[in-house]
Amino acid sequence: MSPDPQLDAVIAAVPEWRGHEPEITPVEAGRTNRNFRVEVGSGTFFLRLSHEDSALLGIDRTAEYEAALAAAAAGVGPEVIAHLPEHGCLITVWVPGEPLAEGDMDRGSVLADVVRVVSTIHAGPALRTTFDAFRIVEEYRRVSEEHGVAIPDAYDPAHAHAERIEAAFARAPIPPNPCHNDLLADNFLKGDDGLWLVDYEYSGMGDPFFDLGNLSINNGLSESSQERLIRLMFDEPTDAHRARLQLMRIMSDFREAMWGVIQQGLSTLDIDYVAYADRHFDRLSRSMADERFERWLEQAAEAI
Repeated sequence: MSPDPQLDAVIAAVPEWRGHEPEITPVEAGRTNRNFRVEVGSGTFFLRLSHEDSALLGIDRTAEYEAALAAAAAGVGPEVIAHLPEHGCLITVWVPGEPLAEGDMDRGSVLADVVRVVSTIHAGPALRTTFDAFRIVEEYRRVSEEHGVAIPDAYDPAHAHAERIEAAFARAPIPPNPCHNDLLADNFLKGDDGLWLVDYEYSGMGDPFFDLGNLSINNGLSESSQERLIRLMFDEPTDAHRARLQLMRIMSDFREAMWGVIQQGLSTLDIDYVAYADRHFDRLSRSMADERFERWLEQAAEAI
């Protein structure tokens, strides 16, 4: 590897690693950070380096650390080894396993494992930060404009729909839960010891239905699997549960689309964020045009 001052400083800052020659391998997965596999002594670790601008994405690194600790204590996240905020670094034990792939969650046994993990997160201790899907898309627009990024025309109709969704939810508010808010297939690792959930960057107190919407749309759940998801999460699901899931699928795509927009002004990674944003805006537009949208709004305003 070529010289990397940030990485070298981190390696030197871990007392247990001094006197060893770590073997460091870049991990290509990831859309925001630089990630590495570190083998040192008898252990293998995951080392994540973040960019100082990541706070503009709504990421609180201390909150991420606390959420990762809570997940590890609950047995669904890897053990946390070190948090070095001065270096933008978090180190955990390396979890051997393979990420889930799209389609895996359409298998009942896999989805049941996923729901167990997500439910454990939702039942965890309160987190220091909040995650509000309705505010974050607005914040992403503000920061994007400050960094000279053009806001797609699709933003305004999406925001108009988001305002209606927020108003419907406000008529029957539910208490916030600890949420992960980034339930991509890559963040679930299937190993010999079970299923692990990683990457707690966006964790915060929020609406658990955002997690469910985010989970279901980003993993391509079929309508039958969406129904299975709701039934696994809630003993006696109602139409209000189902409607909130559908509407938060829309909000998940809106967040992902605007995440792709803001990254055009922040990220230095070699990722086509324009295509990423366009893909999510396209799917978002189709979801907003669903003939059931008005009925979902009515049902979501009912108490659950």
